Amino acid sequence: MTQAGSMTAMSKEMQDCVAACMSCHSACEETMSSCMQMGGQPQMQIMRALIDCSEMTRMCADMMMRRSPMSPEMCAMCAKACDMCAEACMSMPDDQQMRRCAEACRRSAEMCRAMAGATM
Repeated sequence: MTQAGSMTAMSKEMQDCVAACMSCHSACEETMSSCMQMGGQPQMQIMRALIDCSEMTRMCADMMMRRSPMSPEMCAMCAKACDMCAEACMSMPDDQQMRRCAEACRRSAEMCRAMAGATM
């Protein structure tokens, strides 16, 4: 016999945050591919931010989905990584892929900041 309610459903806010994180993760991965094709030193600086953000958003989404008690702290760190990545991407504002990535990062940062203050 299983305990009813032992694994409560994710809140709408948490589901939205997971979706924003995964969207940001995808945008970062696509942008990394674009940066590798461009080459050059400026892109290498942006790559560091993209890698950090990509990994953080994936891990943050995973932790929320498994209801980790460390999720609020992870969400706070993830928001910071997303902010830093958005800023790095906007160093090339004329690049459409960079702008799309920055937008995804900002959305994820906003959602993660909200979740960092929420009880999970």
